[in-house]
Amino acid sequence: MNIGLGLKMFLFGAIYLTLIMVGLMSSCASDSIKNEDKMIKAEDILGNSSYKAICYSGYRNKTRNLNDEPTIPEIKVDLKLLHALGFRIIRTYQSKMFPHSRNTLQAIKELKQADSNFEMYMMLGAWIECEGAFSDSVNHDVENYEQNKSEIDEAIRLAQEYPEIVKIIAAGNESMVHWAQTYFVKPAVVLNWVNYLQDKKEKGALHKDVWITSSDNFASWGGGSADYY
Repeated sequence: MNIGLGLKMFLFGAIYLTLIMVGLMSSCASDSIKNEDKMIKAEDILGNSSYKAICYSGYRNKTRNLNDEPTIPEIKVDLKLLHALGFRIIRTYQSKMFPHSRNTLQAIKELKQADSNFEMYMMLGAWIECEGAFSDSVNHDVENYEQNKSEIDEAIRLAQEYPEIVKIIAAGNESMVHWAQTYFVKPAVVLNWVNYLQDKKEKGALHKDVWITSSDNFASWGGGSADYY
């Protein structure tokens, strides 16, 4: 073979291979962008009558403790029942105090892997409480900062790990209403954590489409008796 011709063929082959690789890389990037665009967002499901929501704790007896947490297989049974009843969004109460939210996210992931038609999203709760909560020395004027910070940090971690499932984070669960006399905090505490999460989202530590909220009734915002004003 002519050396010049061989060199030309080699160069042509190298250029062709490079073009194929660039095309494949572009295709992968394009697919990634498309998948990101297709991801269900909080705004797609909240207020949408096709997406029924329900609170879910999952424990099996009248009181809750770490020794009575449902296993992942048990949670899968619950989720299949809820799915069959038409529910597509579940709300949990804690992110770290109990392993329930973490196990539920893993259960949803496994159910989705086994059945592409299985659809379930989560409003992930982060428990917020006052100093001395559930004790004889409750102080509603001060928060249990270390406990609350660990709940918020775990909520962020879980939302990062399961962005296709966690669509909303709720800072506090009935944590401002006075009937929660064993743990309630002042609204400013919850607002601080909501702002903290919003700041994390703005800085990219949370997915841009995660919604941040709290879970309390109208009374805690001044709609109840005079002592709320």
